[in-house]
Amino acid sequence: MLEKIRPYINLVSYNTDYRRLWLSQVVSNFGDWFGVLAVYALITRYSDSEFLLGLIIVVKMMSLASFSPFAGYITDRFDRRRIMMACDLLRGVLVLGLLLVVSYDTLWLAYVLTAFQMMLSAIFEPAKTSSIPNVTTEQELVDANVLSAASWSVIFTIGMGIGGLATAWLGTDLVFIIDACTYVVSAWFIYRTVIPQEKMDEEERQRTSNPLVGIKEGFQYLFDNDQVLRPILAKGCYTMFLGALTYMLVLVSEEVLLMGSIGIGLLYSARGVGTGIGPVIGRCIFRHESDWVRAMGLCMIFGGAMYIMVGATESLAVMLLFVFIAHAASGANWVMSTVLLQRRTPDTFRGRVFSTEWLLFTLAQSISVMIASWILENNWLTIMQTIMLFAFLLAVTGVIWHLTVTQNEEAYQQKHQEGIAPAGIAEE
Repeated sequence: MLEKIRPYINLVSYNTDYRRLWLSQVVSNFGDWFGVLAVYALITRYSDSEFLLGLIIVVKMMSLASFSPFAGYITDRFDRRRIMMACDLLRGVLVLGLLLVVSYDTLWLAYVLTAFQMMLSAIFEPAKTSSIPNVTTEQELVDANVLSAASWSVIFTIGMGIGGLATAWLGTDLVFIIDACTYVVSAWFIYRTVIPQEKMDEEERQRTSNPLVGIKEGFQYLFDNDQVLRPILAKGCYTMFLGALTYMLVLVSEEVLLMGSIGIGLLYSARGVGTGIGPVIGRCIFRHESDWVRAMGLCMIFGGAMYIMVGATESLAVMLLFVFIAHAASGANWVMSTVLLQRRTPDTFRGRVFSTEWLLFTLAQSISVMIASWILENNWLTIMQTIMLFAFLLAVTGVIWHLTVTQNEEAYQQKHQEGIAPAGIAEE
């Protein structure tokens, strides 16, 4: 067992810059997940509308999506370390603003503050993900992403679990104050981190001084490089249905299990543990990166099948098991697509590539949650029926992925093995 985790121990022990970047993620992620249930509780306290609860998720995702193209341009053009520090500090201020929501009439403020918080996250996340290859070696890159995903899931589990209890016992105000403090600590870790970054040359800086030109060049790069476009699509295709499924876990706890915040905490904890273990399992099963695009489609099929089982039961124990397994597949999909993008994309385009991925991811999740909430608001299907519908569509998407995207990737891999360098791939 020790031998299996030794690469991760060595990574954080000897790579100081990665360790500090990783610690900033751990602290800020804890605050995020510790506080998310408090926002849900705030909405349900002043409104009993399922639509308004779904709307906060849509606002979060649409804010990320709408700002993502500009975020990618910013993270490629300017110093990513300073950008991340500024984003952390500003997000802390915005979270404190949630203390001003004290009635139904001020509930709108939660949506506005959340929107600005997510715009800053749209800058921070691609900057962080783009920085990981710059503070790790080629050999450390996969370990770094697996560790980041596992840490996210552990913190997600702890944060959601403790956050559910804290929201119920301590109240939302104290939860928001703690959340704001975590952003300050995260900024301090980033301040102490050295993050190398390949800068645009002077000709490129002048050419892309207009943000719209820089954004256009980012999109053009993707259209010209299919080997980068394929892994970008993986998270968006997955979350087109998984977004609604995770949203409906909140309603399952409230209306099926009748367990409120504690039930949400347990279900989301199962989700978090699965997300963390999934990349480790996936790496053991799919040892060669050439198989990863095919594995993404298999993860979609498997994840959909597991959520069908969730929709077919009202037992908390059974739900926890299948939510765990479904999100293990999701976590494997996430890390595989992230590593491929980091390897296949030059540094000066990496911010725009990851921001485009966030754009697709957030748009897909927003659409997914909105459709599910609208179905439930109009009583067209029950919660459990809607879960089974979205789970089935996720599995079908995996089949389509296997028949289309996987075939194109296999053709690319065959050309690569024959020594034909596809467009956009620089020689090592």
